Amino acid sequence: MSSEVEQNVPCEACGCSAEMGFVIKEGDDVAEVSIFADNKVLLESEFSNYLALAKEVCADVEHSIVITEDEKELHARLKFSCSAEKLIYELKTRSLRR
Repeated sequence: MSSEVEQNVPCEACGCSAEMGFVIKEGDDVAEVSIFADNKVLLESEFSNYLALAKEVCADVEHSIVITEDEKELHARLKFSCSAEKLIYELKTRSLRR
């Protein structure tokens, strides 16, 4: 009895191959977001969209933000409960980018 196993079969759509362990890494549960705008109000308004999307994925998401002194940049860290939630969030945020 013989069995053949195909490994690293390329995707028909893009020609790439990878194992899920390369995509979803254990302990990789923090997403980082950087937003640039002309003032603090616009920064906070834009971040509220990202935070709302994060809460759709994980109601218990933890976040921290840092706004630069000139109030033109916002850097946020969003901690999810698992790596898969972070990956789902990152895929969903593509709809927010312009």
